[in-house]
Amino acid sequence: MSKSKPTIALFTGDPAGIGPELVEKLLHRSDTAEKANIILIGQKNSFAFPSFVEVHPWSGLDAGTFQPKHAGTENGKYMMEGLAEGVHLVTSGKADAFCFAPLNKTALRLGGMQSEDELRWFAELLKFDGVCGELNVLENLWTARVTSHVALKEVSHLITPEKVAEAILMINNALKNAGTSHPRLAVCGLNPHNGDNGNFGDEEIRIITPGVALAAQQGVTAEGPFPADTAFVRAIRKDNGYDGVVTMYHDQGQIAMKLMGFEKGVTVHGGLPIPISTPAHGTAYDIVGQDKANIGAMLNAFELACKMGISHRKNSSLSV
Repeated sequence: MSKSKPTIALFTGDPAGIGPELVEKLLHRSDTAEKANIILIGQKNSFAFPSFVEVHPWSGLDAGTFQPKHAGTENGKYMMEGLAEGVHLVTSGKADAFCFAPLNKTALRLGGMQSEDELRWFAELLKFDGVCGELNVLENLWTARVTSHVALKEVSHLITPEKVAEAILMINNALKNAGTSHPRLAVCGLNPHNGDNGNFGDEEIRIITPGVALAAQQGVTAEGPFPADTAFVRAIRKDNGYDGVVTMYHDQGQIAMKLMGFEKGVTVHGGLPIPISTPAHGTAYDIVGQDKANIGAMLNAFELACKMGISHRKNSSLSV
């Protein structure tokens, strides 16, 4: 393998979904071999592997046939084993980053995953108790969120100045690791019209503004809070826009990002000690086997893994 390129552990994801199709398309692109060395985690007979690919020997290599379009216990177990293999390849130093195709959360739960989501599962697997969270990426725009998979009625009780600051610091570090030397960050408010000076809620005054100030004390400057309905308008301006937006809850950022590019978005598992990326969309059971799967998000996830992998390798060598 070339030492001038990052080495990416690449997992085909849910075998009942479009993951294997996406990975096959990615590997057969003429420029993929130029971007990275690849260690593939998948089934031996799922498709013809290009010669430059190193096939990882693992328990799932000779797995039997999985029922397409079906979220079951067996493909759930297969996915958990594949995810664990990818993490191990990076933590052992054999790979610089981990990229995986879409997963099915129902199958993962049937297969034994009890965590809130795969991010928390990764943290438990890595024995990591620091700050981590999902980051969503659409080309040059990143988002982080202070709360994630929780009921909307709980959000105002869960946000604190410390958590706002943590989200700002996390997205700032992730952007730097992906090659943005001086990230420009915006922060969303929670209430309509940013609370209108406390008339429609005072979380902006009591919590979010102090959180922005707390991040500044720790060396990271962010602007805001801005009304959520204009924050993304500000972010995508060609002149004086932002590299990242910190939102207060899941849909506050996800609706905007998916509207701007559903088939291009990437999820980064931010804050973890190793770089992990995946397409932001799901397993698309409705189009499995029809050659309709769009490679856009998978390609973006792979390319982002390459960038983060180079940074991870440099940081790892400095810490030795």
